Amino acid sequence: MSAILLSLSVGLQPVSAQRVSAGDAWRLVYQQLPDFPRENQYTSKETGKKAENNTLVSRLIAYHVYVKTRAPNFRLDWKLTLADYLGANEVMYEGVYPGNDTLRQNPLDGDKAAIARLNRRQREALIQALVNVFTPNTQSTPTATPENSSQPRESAPTRSRSPQPGDAQLLK
Repeated sequence: MSAILLSLSVGLQPVSAQRVSAGDAWRLVYQQLPDFPRENQYTSKETGKKAENNTLVSRLIAYHVYVKTRAPNFRLDWKLTLADYLGANEVMYEGVYPGNDTLRQNPLDGDKAAIARLNRRQREALIQALVNVFTPNTQSTPTATPENSSQPRESAPTRSRSPQPGDAQLLK
Protein backbone atom coordinates (compact mmCIF):
# COMPACT_ATOMS: atom_id res chain seq x y z
CA MET A 1 0.00 0.00 0.00
CA SER A 2 2.81 2.44 0.81
CA ALA A 3 4.24 1.89 -2.67
CA ILE A 4 0.93 3.00 -4.13
CA LEU A 5 0.87 6.07 -1.92
CA LEU A 6 4.43 6.94 -2.88
CA SER A 7 3.67 6.55 -6.57
CA LEU A 8 0.62 8.75 -6.18
CA SER A 9 2.52 11.47 -4.34
CA VAL A 10 5.51 11.27 -6.68
CA GLY A 11 3.06 11.36 -9.59
CA LEU A 12 2.23 14.93 -8.63
CA GLN A 13 5.60 16.04 -9.92
CA PRO A 14 5.93 17.77 -13.28
CA VAL A 15 6.51 15.36 -16.16
CA SER A 16 9.99 16.73 -16.75
CA ALA A 17 11.04 16.25 -13.11
CA GLN A 18 13.51 13.52 -12.30
CA ARG A 19 11.80 11.05 -9.99
CA VAL A 20 13.48 10.50 -6.66
CA SER A 21 12.47 7.69 -4.35
CA ALA A 22 11.69 8.61 -0.76
CA GLY A 23 14.24 6.03 0.35
CA ASP A 24 17.09 7.78 -1.48
CA ALA A 25 16.02 11.41 -1.08
CA TRP A 26 17.60 11.86 2.35
CA ARG A 27 21.09 11.54 0.87
CA LEU A 28 20.38 14.38 -1.57
CA VAL A 29 19.09 16.58 1.27
CA TYR A 30 22.30 16.00 3.23
CA GLN A 31 24.32 16.88 0.10
CA GLN A 32 22.56 20.26 0.10
CA LEU A 33 22.77 20.62 3.91
CA PRO A 34 25.96 18.82 5.01
CA ASP A 35 25.86 20.30 8.54
CA PHE A 36 22.25 19.31 9.19
CA PRO A 37 21.89 17.00 12.24
CA ARG A 38 21.99 13.33 11.31
CA GLU A 39 20.59 11.88 14.54
CA ASN A 40 21.79 8.46 13.40
CA GLN A 41 23.15 7.22 16.72
CA TYR A 42 20.42 4.58 17.15
CA THR A 43 21.04 0.82 17.15
CA SER A 44 19.39 -1.55 14.70
CA LYS A 45 17.19 -4.26 16.24
CA GLU A 46 18.22 -6.67 13.48
CA THR A 47 22.00 -6.28 13.46
CA GLY A 48 22.73 -4.76 16.88
CA LYS A 49 24.97 -2.20 15.15
CA LYS A 50 24.64 1.55 14.70
CA ALA A 51 22.04 2.23 11.98
CA GLU A 52 24.02 4.95 10.20
CA ASN A 53 21.62 5.23 7.26
CA ASN A 54 18.62 5.69 9.53
CA THR A 55 18.87 9.49 9.83
CA LEU A 56 16.66 12.32 10.98
CA VAL A 57 15.96 13.33 7.38
CA SER A 58 15.21 9.75 6.26
CA ARG A 59 12.70 9.39 9.10
CA LEU A 60 11.23 12.84 8.46
CA ILE A 61 10.67 11.92 4.80
CA ALA A 62 9.20 8.53 5.72
CA TYR A 63 6.86 10.16 8.25
CA HIS A 64 5.82 12.81 5.70
CA VAL A 65 5.28 10.46 2.74
CA TYR A 66 4.21 7.16 4.31
CA VAL A 67 2.63 8.02 7.67
CA LYS A 68 0.94 11.32 6.81
CA THR A 69 0.70 10.65 3.04
CA ARG A 70 1.53 14.26 2.24
CA ALA A 71 2.83 15.34 -1.14
CA PRO A 72 6.64 15.63 -1.13
CA ASN A 73 6.85 18.48 -3.61
CA PHE A 74 4.87 21.20 -1.83
CA ARG A 75 6.40 23.60 0.69
CA LEU A 76 3.18 23.92 2.67
CA ASP A 77 3.00 20.17 3.23
CA TRP A 78 6.57 20.16 4.58
CA LYS A 79 5.71 23.06 6.85
CA LEU A 80 2.79 21.04 8.21
CA THR A 81 5.14 18.14 8.89
CA LEU A 82 7.59 20.38 10.73
CA ALA A 83 4.66 21.79 12.70
CA ASP A 84 3.87 18.20 13.73
CA TYR A 85 7.42 17.82 15.06
CA LEU A 86 7.11 21.14 16.92
CA GLY A 87 3.82 20.10 18.52
CA ALA A 88 1.88 22.82 16.71
CA ASN A 89 -0.19 20.73 14.29
CA GLU A 90 -1.09 17.03 14.52
CA VAL A 91 -0.14 14.58 17.27
CA MET A 92 2.69 12.20 16.40
CA TYR A 93 2.29 8.63 17.62
CA GLU A 94 5.30 6.53 18.66
CA GLY A 95 3.79 3.28 17.37
CA VAL A 96 3.74 4.42 13.73
CA TYR A 97 6.85 6.62 13.75
CA PRO A 98 9.56 5.52 11.29
CA GLY A 99 12.27 3.58 13.09
CA ASN A 100 9.96 2.30 15.79
CA ASP A 101 9.98 -1.18 14.30
CA THR A 102 13.66 -1.27 13.19
CA LEU A 103 15.55 0.53 15.96
CA ARG A 104 16.03 -0.57 19.58
CA GLN A 105 14.98 2.87 20.82
CA ASN A 106 12.16 4.84 19.23
CA PRO A 107 13.76 8.01 17.78
CA LEU A 108 10.60 10.16 17.96
CA ASP A 109 11.51 12.16 21.07
CA GLY A 110 15.08 12.74 19.87
CA ASP A 111 13.88 13.79 16.42
CA LYS A 112 11.33 16.22 17.87
CA ALA A 113 14.06 17.72 20.07
CA ALA A 114 16.44 18.02 17.08
CA ILE A 115 13.80 19.84 15.01
CA ALA A 116 12.98 22.10 17.98
CA ARG A 117 16.66 23.13 18.23
CA LEU A 118 16.63 24.43 14.64
CA ASN A 119 16.18 28.13 14.09
CA ARG A 120 13.79 29.51 11.48
CA ARG A 121 16.51 29.87 8.85
CA GLN A 122 17.57 26.22 9.29
CA ARG A 123 13.97 25.02 9.06
CA GLU A 124 13.43 27.05 5.89
CA ALA A 125 16.66 25.66 4.40
CA LEU A 126 15.47 22.13 5.20
CA ILE A 127 12.10 22.73 3.56
CA GLN A 128 13.76 24.23 0.48
CA ALA A 129 16.19 21.31 0.22
CA LEU A 130 13.32 18.81 0.47
CA VAL A 131 11.31 20.62 -2.21
CA ASN A 132 14.42 20.84 -4.41
CA VAL A 133 15.00 17.09 -4.10
CA PHE A 134 11.44 16.10 -4.94
CA THR A 135 10.98 18.70 -7.70
CA PRO A 136 14.48 19.14 -9.17
CA ASN A 137 13.56 21.70 -11.80
CA THR A 138 12.31 24.23 -9.25
CA GLN A 139 14.46 27.17 -8.36
CA SER A 140 15.16 28.22 -4.81
CA THR A 141 14.58 31.87 -5.65
CA PRO A 142 11.91 33.31 -7.96
CA THR A 143 13.10 34.83 -11.20
CA ALA A 144 12.26 38.41 -12.06
CA THR A 145 10.22 39.30 -15.13
CA PRO A 146 12.24 41.35 -17.65
CA GLU A 147 11.29 45.03 -17.77
CA ASN A 148 10.70 45.00 -21.52
CA SER A 149 8.38 42.02 -21.44
CA SER A 150 5.47 42.12 -23.86
CA GLN A 151 3.15 40.98 -21.05
CA PRO A 152 1.25 43.76 -19.26
CA ARG A 153 2.53 44.19 -15.72
CA GLU A 154 0.32 44.62 -12.74
CA SER A 155 1.28 47.13 -10.10
CA ALA A 156 2.67 45.71 -6.88
CA PRO A 157 0.19 45.63 -4.00
CA THR A 158 0.63 48.23 -1.32
CA ARG A 159 1.79 46.54 1.87
CA SER A 160 0.65 49.12 4.40
CA ARG A 161 -2.86 49.56 3.00
CA SER A 162 -5.64 49.03 5.53
CA PRO A 163 -8.54 46.74 4.63
CA GLN A 164 -11.34 48.57 2.88
CA PRO A 165 -15.05 47.74 2.62
CA GLY A 166 -15.57 45.27 -0.22
CA ASP A 167 -11.99 43.87 -0.13
CA ALA A 168 -13.31 40.39 0.72
CA GLN A 169 -15.07 40.33 -2.65
CA LEU A 170 -11.63 40.39 -4.32
CA LEU A 171 -10.95 36.91 -2.90
CA LYS A 172 -13.68 35.31 -5.02
